[in-house]
Amino acid sequence: MAASGVIVFGFIVVHILGNLQLFAGPEALNRYAAFLQGLGPLKWAVRALLAASAAVHIVTAVQLTVQNWQARPRRYATIRYRATDYAARTMWIGGPIIGLFVIWHLLHLTTGHCHPAGQFAADSNGIINVYNSVVIGFMDPAAAAVYILAMLLVGLHLYHGLWSMMQSIGLNHPGWNHWRRWFAVLFAAFVALAGISLPVAVLTGFVTPA
Repeated sequence: MAASGVIVFGFIVVHILGNLQLFAGPEALNRYAAFLQGLGPLKWAVRALLAASAAVHIVTAVQLTVQNWQARPRRYATIRYRATDYAARTMWIGGPIIGLFVIWHLLHLTTGHCHPAGQFAADSNGIINVYNSVVIGFMDPAAAAVYILAMLLVGLHLYHGLWSMMQSIGLNHPGWNHWRRWFAVLFAAFVALAGISLPVAVLTGFVTPA
């Protein structure tokens, strides 16, 4: 669970940093997208690694959930949470929702099947204007709302995931736990706020089509 989480979290950081180039303008984002498309076999190798890591993450999450249920087949008459926070208690539902969001995100801004403007238009060289595709996609308030809600869930998931991951790999010590928690909070907040900033910038008119 922890090892696959490291790979998925690493991808999220790179993905968010790349997407923030939306604020640098169409040339920067389109150049970045063209660079990724030009990676060829390496791009597919990374995708395969990410897909495998996501699959391992999902399978181990299900296994841990089942083991947790089997450890106590009968529910407590009264539940009083002492150490478990809201983020931990919502992992079981947040994970599947994020998985559905990833599928919709791919159909929305990767394949264009759920894009409000339909399939992405390409120029005479077959190059898609990624910048305009993203901006037009976020101009739909419903789509923007989906992204905002999904990024809030991602933030919660990352916070608890990072906290647990660092504990699983041995970074669990009374002298470190304060800093471990702050790292999880700041990392999760950065990813969530960065992701939310993109649709908000479009909806407020700060970012417009080229």
